[in-house]
Amino acid sequence: MKVARFSSGTGARYGIIDGDEIVVLTGDPMFNGFETTDERLPLSEIKIVAPVIPRSKVVAIGRNYAEHAKELGNETPSEPMMFLKPNTSVVGPGDAIMLPPQSELVSFEGELAVVIGSIAKNVAEADADSVIFGYTIANDVTARDLQKKDGQWSRAKGFDTFCPLGPVIETEFEVASQSIRTTVNGDLKQDGTVDQMVHSVASLVAYASSVFTLLPGDLILTGTPAGVGPIVHGDTVEITIEGIGTLSNPVRTASR
Repeated sequence: MKVARFSSGTGARYGIIDGDEIVVLTGDPMFNGFETTDERLPLSEIKIVAPVIPRSKVVAIGRNYAEHAKELGNETPSEPMMFLKPNTSVVGPGDAIMLPPQSELVSFEGELAVVIGSIAKNVAEADADSVIFGYTIANDVTARDLQKKDGQWSRAKGFDTFCPLGPVIETEFEVASQSIRTTVNGDLKQDGTVDQMVHSVASLVAYASSVFTLLPGDLILTGTPAGVGPIVHGDTVEITIEGIGTLSNPVRTASR
């Protein structure tokens, strides 16, 4: 089931994609379930927005694909390498990634994102599915020069617009060998599969929830395959994950 958050001129609502229409839900499905209204809208008449704005946090995982760690000259960590992105970094499909004046080298990172659906603390790996609402696509945009300069990643990963999400949440996605591909202006840059992760989704949910309580709407970004690279003003980044869809965002230079 593909769940979308959308706007039709009256604020953001949720619905279920059905062909070329969206079936409007009565409320946020993470809290109200999948009760539908009698309203159906053509997709051509709505704007798909970020599928969730985390009330709490975006948990991201670094170096979770061995070849990506290698391409940047890093070792693969024995335990998940976690960092946080602020919820103010989240934007939706079609929204611009704004290049900040503080950085001269901003990179894309296409990733599978886990959407948490219930309060989760100290979750066992075997129970991870019970707290997952679904999956979406993320771009863990990174100011690579600031990441190296600062020695920690908060600034490099945390600028406004540095976490595009979407276009939908797929509630029936089962992590297997689905492809994850990133293109810039149509040129293929990343071409991997989600089962190449060093640490599995279940292990990431267990690890993160052992550190802090996960809340409905929180996200776990699961890492990026090899092939990351720079983006500049005028580019268009598209990330496609088999079974979910394509997240597309233009790149623009932010004003000072």
